[in-house]
Amino acid sequence: MGEKNTLLLLPGDGIGPEVMSEVKRVIDWLERKRGVHLSVSDDLVGGASIDAHGVPLTDEAMAAAMAADAVLLGAVGGPKWDDLPFAQKPERGLLRLRKEMALFANLRPAVVFSALVDASPLKPEIVRGLDIVIVRELTGGVYFGEPRGIEDLPGGGRRGINTQVYTTGEIHRIARVACELAQRRNKRVCSVDKANVMESGVLWRQEVQTVCAAEFPEIELSHMYADNCAMQLIRAPQQFDVIVTDNLFGDMLSDEAAMLTGSLGMLPSASLGETDASGRRRALYEPVHGSAPDIAGKGMANPLAVLLSFAMCLRYSLDMAEIAELLEHAVKRVLDGGLRTADIMQQGKARVSTRVMGEAIVHELDKIAA
Repeated sequence: MGEKNTLLLLPGDGIGPEVMSEVKRVIDWLERKRGVHLSVSDDLVGGASIDAHGVPLTDEAMAAAMAADAVLLGAVGGPKWDDLPFAQKPERGLLRLRKEMALFANLRPAVVFSALVDASPLKPEIVRGLDIVIVRELTGGVYFGEPRGIEDLPGGGRRGINTQVYTTGEIHRIARVACELAQRRNKRVCSVDKANVMESGVLWRQEVQTVCAAEFPEIELSHMYADNCAMQLIRAPQQFDVIVTDNLFGDMLSDEAAMLTGSLGMLPSASLGETDASGRRRALYEPVHGSAPDIAGKGMANPLAVLLSFAMCLRYSLDMAEIAELLEHAVKRVLDGGLRTADIMQQGKARVSTRVMGEAIVHELDKIAA
């Protein structure tokens, strides 16, 4: 397939190395059976990097991430490192990756597989067939705005300050990501804000409208207040296709949407940077679940979220949409066949280990590709 794509694997902590091993199994299958040649390297991040190098991410690992076509991360953190100063905690490695790679767009799909409809806390008729994506602005808004801090007040008491701020450029680039994604799906985007009470929300709504009207006239754009969107995600989530929103609301709404599927162990994500002159876009892919130190090393972790994150990597960074669909179809068939890890276990199904689930995916790939 010509020049190799470069992929950096950062297994990280807790269950990260276990689930990443199943990605490596699929990568080996792709090379053996489909002639997909990836240049794959490994490095450390989080607590694993602290233990080996004294820092949550080395400069060398950061340089490798900057040079790679894509980065796939497992998980970071755990109680072993809880007593470290804030600036030295494992999570700072992930935050450094996001910052230096300028990953401003977080894509969080919420897909309910037909075999897992009963795992959702909502009624089956509400979530059956659900397939939505939340596009969250990741590097602006109230989490990064200035001024910020805690100050003493004259006469006693204190005041906490955080500033919600967005610029035209920040809004335009996240709106473009949402519209480009919608073009590959059902051509519908819902922009979420609080324009009724926040000036930054007024600007957000106006600028998203400007981008869609000028550059994506084929996209059906709607607007919704964030509190209403939170309600509608529970009431009637099927009305959405792509939701685009700011950092704060995206943080909350994506977690809410995640629970529609029933398990964090099934949820992938992608964080994307801007496209450069060559069309290349830096990207970091990771499962939504954390390091789950309580089950680390027990073979109980669900590898499907990281495998679905790898599928997103194939689609958005490596230009292999057909192979991404192949992997996603294998996941669906394994679930339809009744195999379950502990987090998605259902009565009458077969509980399997992390390794057996990964082997089952490869077995299904063999059957699909035969």
